[in-house]
Amino acid sequence: MNRLRCALLAGTILLPLHADDLPKAETVLDHFIEVTGGKAAHEKIHSEVTKGTMEFVGKGIKGKIASYEAEPNKNFTLADLEGVGKVESGTDGDVFWERSAITGPRIKSGDERDEILRASIFNPYLNWRKLYATVETTGSESVDGEDCYKLLLTPKTGQPITEWYAKKSGLLVKSSSVHKTQMGDIPADSLLKDYKPVAGLLMPFTRIDRFAGQEIQIRVDSIEFDSGVPKDRFELPEEIKALVRKSGATNEKPIEKK
Repeated sequence: MNRLRCALLAGTILLPLHADDLPKAETVLDHFIEVTGGKAAHEKIHSEVTKGTMEFVGKGIKGKIASYEAEPNKNFTLADLEGVGKVESGTDGDVFWERSAITGPRIKSGDERDEILRASIFNPYLNWRKLYATVETTGSESVDGEDCYKLLLTPKTGQPITEWYAKKSGLLVKSSSVHKTQMGDIPADSLLKDYKPVAGLLMPFTRIDRFAGQEIQIRVDSIEFDSGVPKDRFELPEEIKALVRKSGATNEKPIEKK
């Protein structure tokens, strides 16, 4: 579900607490791993295939979406939308790209690439210590009537991310950040719902993204782990290879690994 991201979602802000009443962010993040299946179960997973439907609410645009992921940071996402056509994006772990009938093929670079690089790390919540320079619990708020701990996650480079974890269940219910795009910085909110068990792990089956006055709903039909993603699934399309040759694009400095 991690790569079915077009943006992030909204919620309600209430009930601040004193700092002394708040658990450490490290505790909240590690608890999330435990309630979704535990560290050992997460570590057994090396690839993921997610399929579902995608709808631009109120726009009359909907279609199928499929996402393929593999460690350490390879992914490919394909959305086939009515009236729009195919929208593809992915990375072979080196070059980050996208193509559609609207934008044509292009390679992502600079701040936009750095953001996608972090998002492409497989099982990011298991590896949060590699991704963030600091994590902090900043308050207690309500999201859709559910009491949550509010966390501020600051990556080693790029914009900070705010996340809300339900006090009762320990599950991530909301995420908010600013996305780097060709059109500039776009604030985005994401709401995660309908957690269901899949091979011993709890996974969200509904995602609602809100950004730039739009709302996108993604509903998952199936999630498969280690199901044999084709080796060529993450190969660059010929159009992207041509852009790489033309521009001399090379791998920029990766996220530091520990």
